[in-house]
Amino acid sequence: MDLDWLKGLIELVEDSGVDGLDIELVGSDTGDPTRVRIRKSPRLAAAAAVPAAAAGGLEVAPAPAAAPASPPAETAPASGLFEVLSPMVGTFYRAPAAGADPFVSVGDRVEAGQTLCILEAMKLMNELQSDVAGVVQEIAVENAEPVEYGALLFRIEPD
Repeated sequence: MDLDWLKGLIELVEDSGVDGLDIELVGSDTGDPTRVRIRKSPRLAAAAAVPAAAAGGLEVAPAPAAAPASPPAETAPASGLFEVLSPMVGTFYRAPAAGADPFVSVGDRVEAGQTLCILEAMKLMNELQSDVAGVVQEIAVENAEPVEYGALLFRIEPD
């Protein structure tokens, strides 16, 4: 097997959004079959490549009623603002589709249970709802930006 060829494949996969590559060559110069399998973890930034409008009619799934793995949203002690944290890794969308009005903006009053944004994870659109009623004071993430688990999304001044 040509090691330079193999190194070139590894570099190509590393520089791309590909999460795997399988190659099987039968009848190589030595007569032996060759099998190459290369895997890597996907980059978080690659999740931002498909905006909500281009999702091709994907259904928006409501957030589960109780998500035990989600980080607790907290009231920041110094400011008294309620912090909404991301319950998952995904892509943050402020609106249900490109060109549509955002769910909320800074200064908007929200009710408990009102949708704040959509988090896309693995082509599933998950609505994130507010746990408190109050006024949105800050939106900490830009539209179509990837977010990590526990990332600050919103600050809400509770009633």
